[in-house]
Amino acid sequence: MSVTIYGIKNCDTMKKARTWLESHGVAYDFHDYKASGVPREALQRWTAALGWETVLNRAGTTFRALPDAAKQDLNEDKAISLMLAQPSMIKRPVLDYDGKLIAGFKPEKYAAAF
Repeated sequence: MSVTIYGIKNCDTMKKARTWLESHGVAYDFHDYKASGVPREALQRWTAALGWETVLNRAGTTFRALPDAAKQDLNEDKAISLMLAQPSMIKRPVLDYDGKLIAGFKPEKYAAAF
């Protein structure tokens, strides 16, 4: 099984997700999207599968700090552009396991997947 977890290294939720994977013997690759970015194609796949509303982290400080004009009239294309420009606006973590996706960390969702 191919497993990649996408996120930011020092995020508390990321730490919980990585600890869960490690404690359950799930081998994974880690992609730090703050350091390495995320290709547009990956964001398009994530938003198509999960919905841009799920992938865009509107609760985070990076999104909340945007000017009001940038937050208005959001749609998938605008959300993807915002996330490409500021990867901190992407929900953490995004777990890709054999082409299936989970956004965010909930132990019960990880347990169901593995």
